[in-house]
Amino acid sequence: QDYFTDENRVLKKDPQQDYHLEYAMENSTHTILAFSRELHTCDTNDKSITESTVRVIWAYHHKDMGEAGQNYHGSNRGTKSLRLLNPEKEEVLSASLPYFDLTNKDVPVPDKDTTYWCQMFKIPVQHEKHHVTKVEPLIQKGHENLVHHILLYQCSSNLNDSVLDYGHECYHPNMPDSFLTCETVIFAWAIGGEGFTYPPHVGLSIGTAADPQFVLMEVHYDNPSYTEGLIDNSGLRLIYTPVLRKYDAGVIEAGLWVSLFHNIPPGMPEFVSEGHCTLECLEEALGAERPAGIHVFAVLLHAHLAGRAIRMRHFHNGKEQKLLAYDEEFDFNFQEFQYLKEERTILPGDNLITECHYSTVDRIRMTWVRK
Repeated sequence: QDYFTDENRVLKKDPQQDYHLEYAMENSTHTILAFSRELHTCDTNDKSITESTVRVIWAYHHKDMGEAGQNYHGSNRGTKSLRLLNPEKEEVLSASLPYFDLTNKDVPVPDKDTTYWCQMFKIPVQHEKHHVTKVEPLIQKGHENLVHHILLYQCSSNLNDSVLDYGHECYHPNMPDSFLTCETVIFAWAIGGEGFTYPPHVGLSIGTAADPQFVLMEVHYDNPSYTEGLIDNSGLRLIYTPVLRKYDAGVIEAGLWVSLFHNIPPGMPEFVSEGHCTLECLEEALGAERPAGIHVFAVLLHAHLAGRAIRMRHFHNGKEQKLLAYDEEFDFNFQEFQYLKEERTILPGDNLITECHYSTVDRIRMTWVRK
């Protein structure tokens, strides 16, 4: 039945029944209910379902509902963030495909709030072009809340194997000079996300002279409790194939540049910052190499604890197009790629605006924006 709660968490039967049971099954271990509902019910007691993150709250009692109403669930309760309208990922991968892992080796995580750790890796030598078809996070068990995000950068191909011997804190005065050659992001993962599967016609190219030979993996460790003695071995698994896809994949970064000039005042219920990827920038970046534009097939929206909503705006010939991606209910612990229902072409001379909404009502000091 369709119920809702008031501010005191009291269950009330909704006079407008918008949920419809499609299927039910019960055995000695499971009860399964499948139900349907319109995305927008025009019922003030229902929340509209959009492409934003949805918090699904569940609770159950071991006895069926009695005449007196629903029994209190006790500790049988929980919540899960989902993106209900995210298109299904097409899994066409063979279980026998080769892969290689890029993982940290016994990194000592400092007892401080935030640490960025960088480690150089060499892509296994391929003697011809291959395509990476899927990237999976390899998060050490128990460290699911410690590893906040992982970025993979392409580095100069003029390096030698001596750079592989050490890791170091990123953005540190004493970090190796070789790290400065790693500027182009080729993959990103963030907390709560699962593995990323490229569309059947797209892959990340490896094996040619222009492809990454040395890569830098940046891992952001989030340790707000200042736990001591943490040792981490997390990283990424890249699954690849010799069967080439039609198109090569890349990454375009758009958003707010991390700097001391970007900060958020405390006590703000709503604070908006904009990052502009200008038409001059896209003209310079795409004009010579990609005059026909690039095709966006997925977007990863990324923010930190103060983030409440993110909108990716797209302008062509000065006119705003449909939002490229958005999340009006951003969840810090659930940062997953959004697969676009239809690929979007971005042309030289277009511009992008990343609109970030923050809330700092529970803070008494300035917030300095981190990567």
